[in-house]
Amino acid sequence: MHPPEVLANLLEGHFRPGFFTGVCTVVLKLLNQVQPAFAVFGKKDYQQLMIVRRMVAQLALPVVIDGCETARADDGLALSSRNGYLSADEREHAALLSRTLRGVCDAVRGGRRDFPAIEAQAVAALRDAGWEPDYVSIHRRHDLSPADPGLDDSQEPRVVLAAARLGATRLIDNMEI
Repeated sequence: MHPPEVLANLLEGHFRPGFFTGVCTVVLKLLNQVQPAFAVFGKKDYQQLMIVRRMVAQLALPVVIDGCETARADDGLALSSRNGYLSADEREHAALLSRTLRGVCDAVRGGRRDFPAIEAQAVAALRDAGWEPDYVSIHRRHDLSPADPGLDDSQEPRVVLAAARLGATRLIDNMEI
């Protein structure tokens, strides 16, 4: 099963070519075997959730795909098995990713509409703190196309997504605006 290129080739797909084809294959096999009426996927991997929803719609599978909120540590770090690869020092600094996303959300909610500048500032903040960011990017929630700064939040719900490496560990996170 090949996911729609428009979704599969941006953000994570750009950095991990072919990844979502594997995801769709595995999820489709699972759904066919189990035949659930309802399946829950975490929003932590927002793009994956969108691709699974699109696949289910395209194939008219009789299952509702729901997204559950990302579980977070007290300091805001998204909980992930990848966090176990962080050294103690890296773990102390890892919450910067969620704080950076929160800052982007606050800027957009506060009325800033210069999205490329907001994204560039977020990437620079991570880089200045020793991270190797792949992206910080503001998109439409419903299809992950680039967000239109000319629309207000009620017209176009948005999500800010990020991926960055801290030491040898690549972390992803997102927050809905």
